[in-house]
Amino acid sequence: MTTTSLAAQPALSARRRWTVLAVCALSMFLVGLDTTIVNVGLPVIGDGLGVGTRSLEWVVDAYTVVLASLLMVSGALADRFGRRRVFQCGLVVFGVASLACAVAPSFGLLVAARALQGVGASMLSPVALAIVVNAMPDPRERARAIGVWASVFGLSMAAGPVTGGALIAAFGWRSVFWINAPVIVAALVLVAVFVPESRGLRARRLDLPGQALLTLTLCLSVGVLIEGPRIGWTSPPALAGYALIVVTAAGFARVELRQSEPLMDLGLFRRPLFAASVLGAVAVFVALNVTLLLNTLYLQHARGWSPLATGTATLPMALGATLCAPWSGALVARLGPRRPLVLAGGFTAAGGLCMVNLGPDTNVLLLLLAYLLIGIGFGFANAPITNTAVSGLPPSRAGVAGAITSTARQVGSAVGIAVAGGLASGVAPAGLARASHPGWLLVTACGLFLFVVARASRPATAPAPRPA
Repeated sequence: MTTTSLAAQPALSARRRWTVLAVCALSMFLVGLDTTIVNVGLPVIGDGLGVGTRSLEWVVDAYTVVLASLLMVSGALADRFGRRRVFQCGLVVFGVASLACAVAPSFGLLVAARALQGVGASMLSPVALAIVVNAMPDPRERARAIGVWASVFGLSMAAGPVTGGALIAAFGWRSVFWINAPVIVAALVLVAVFVPESRGLRARRLDLPGQALLTLTLCLSVGVLIEGPRIGWTSPPALAGYALIVVTAAGFARVELRQSEPLMDLGLFRRPLFAASVLGAVAVFVALNVTLLLNTLYLQHARGWSPLATGTATLPMALGATLCAPWSGALVARLGPRRPLVLAGGFTAAGGLCMVNLGPDTNVLLLLLAYLLIGIGFGFANAPITNTAVSGLPPSRAGVAGAITSTARQVGSAVGIAVAGGLASGVAPAGLARASHPGWLLVTACGLFLFVVARASRPATAPAPRPA
């Protein structure tokens, strides 16, 4: 198969470039939204399908684990067969899986449909970033575009609980999946009309052994985190799980280091800025997902709030992310990523500290303040992390870099859900507030870790000065 270089394609007009960004952002909004929109409906889904908190974690993590596992191979497929083509396939799979979720008659089928959603979403996330990066040849314009892209993705994650609460109150929990259908149809039309086809400079071979080992490592890790409270952290099954995780992770690293065209280019992690951005992405999404799930379980179980009221309580978080994400993108374009990362770390840590002494009757204003602070931190975090990951890399490697950082985000989401669910699993409603305290300390620690990422991003990451 003949591949074409992006450099050989005609340059797009400014209006066309930003239209491409808008179309990709619309599709990415769905990916982020479906990561968190289900959170607020978990108690209602559990009541409807007769399952408990621990099992319900799989409704979220079946999506995030599969998404995280397949992002790398989807990026390689896009570079080989065409980014627009893979993007369109992802939209179709995501749409079909959403309909399957909406009509699922049992818990098992719902989890399976959520996993299929993850397959479709894996073809959207890294490919969207690669399309955006390749459409924007100017570094300053690219930085602004990445800021917008990250802002939309961050907003979708923060807006998920609000949207989910409103839909569930009006139409029931299945509506959080039905709502995807018209958006998918619109996105398919817009992609066909406005997004040009592009490929990598050369086709990369698929690394199937690496893909299998990566999937096993992630599934085992999240599975042990979810099931650990039930089986016991030192039980023989848990110990066997730890051993398998070590073996598969070591096998993955060995396979990747020996491959001429690996699934995950581990050499990228020798770049301190890239490694810092990946770890930062994990920390940000651990903090966000711990916050969202603990919020859902605490407000609905411990305080008896409805899904709508619970979703509405996260409005300050969505507001903070909405206002600060574009501001963060502008700061990254003008000053580099360090200052936005410092702000992200400070606000996230402050929000976690507000909740470390959470009680059954904590003042609602303190809750809202904490959610606002965490939302502001999340809004400031995404653009500098994404920009740092792809800065200094040629456009032909944008798909790989974007896939790794997207994988890190989803790994953080899965770990956050598993940790929060483990803290709340089996706890009576009256004890949920106290049981959540380690989770809020973890949120605080994730915020503080962003200061480390900010320090690592300091050298030579600011964009070049504008020519006179």
